[in-house]
Parts: sequence; structure tokens; C-alpha cells
Amino acid sequence: MEAKNPLIDEFLNQTKAWKEELHLLRSICLSCGLQEELKWKHPCYTYQGKNVVMLMNFKAYFAIGFFKGALLKDTFQKLVTAGENSQSTKQFRFSNLAELVAAEDLVKSYLFEAMEIEKLGLKVTYKPPSAYETPEELTAAFTQDAAFKNAFDQLTPGRQKGYLLFFSGAKQSETRKSRIEKSKARVLQGKGIDDCICGLSKRMPRCDGSHKKLN
Repeated sequence: MEAKNPLIDEFLNQTKAWKEELHLLRSICLSCGLQEELKWKHPCYTYQGKNVVMLMNFKAYFAIGFFKGALLKDTFQKLVTAGENSQSTKQFRFSNLAELVAAEDLVKSYLFEAMEIEKLGLKVTYKPPSAYETPEELTAAFTQDAAFKNAFDQLTPGRQKGYLLFFSGAKQSETRKSRIEKSKARVLQGKGIDDCICGLSKRMPRCDGSHKKLN
């Protein structure tokens, strides 16, 4: 079993939701030879330096999230998609301790499969930005501002996707226009929608998101 990380001890001591259940999930992950770290303010387990799973606790359930869940066979159909726009992460959810105890061996089998995926260097194939809806308001903005379009085209696919989902998520045309206008400065600086002034994403473990967002 890998050594315990004191940061995870602190996290578990402070959490109020599903504490006993998370302790068991932690033991399961460590027994499989994973290394634990605190990332995105949650227990994260890695293999050969690669993120494998993360432990999460919500009001209605607790879960173990597989970063490359889309590549798992999921023979027993236990995994659920993390979000409507998620292409990779999937969660194994539980609503009580008894469920987890009964599924402990199954969870381990999923973990070992996820570790094998990292060992083989397999990658998730993501949809390109062109597969997402481009709001007509954004097309119009590109036509009016060539520099803005060029900067957007230079963004990483992930950053482009983030903006497209953000813009398209507004129901009203005026709201979409406002979002696009407010995002121009960030796009021109090559920053994604989640990037802070420090240059790191709020989702990254080294940035706590306390920096003021760019306007």
C-alpha cells in the first residue's frame, strides 16, 4: 500500500459529507498501488504520474471519478457520464456505505483497468471544436474583427470548446453578444474561460482560483 498523503488526512478530517465512505474509497485506491495527491481541492489518485481517479462527495451521493472513464469497458454498466458535455470522465456513484462495501472488488477491477490504460498510454479521442455549434453572433463578431477570429483560432481545442459552450449556453441573442464582447480581451491574450490572471487554470492544482478574473 502506498504511503498516505497528509493533505488527504486534512481533507478527510474537515469534510462533513460521506466521511466514512471516503475513507474506505481511499483505502481501496491505496491498496491498488495508486499514489494520492490533493488536486482541485479533492483527493486525486495517480499512476506513473498520470491522473487516474478522483474522490468526490455530493449531497445526494459520493463517487469515484475516472478521468478516462470513456475508455473503460464497463461490463457491469456502473459508470455514469460526469456531465452532458463530458467526453472522458465517468463516475462510479454510491448512495450509502453498504453499496460500496458490496462493490469493493468491482471497484478494484475498474481501478486496475484504469491503471492498465495509463500503462498502455491510451488516449481519449475528443470531438474537435468544429463539432460544436458556433453561434451566429460569434460568426458576426469574427467578420467584424479579424484579429479576434485569428486569436480564437490560435487557442487550444479545449479553450475553444469552453468558449463555444459558454456562448451557446445563453438563450438570448443579446446575452450571447454580451458574453462574446466580454471574452474578447481574454481571447486576444490567448487565455481560456477558466484561466486566471496568474496564467493558470482555476482547475489546476497550483491555482486556488482566488485571483480576480480578467474583464
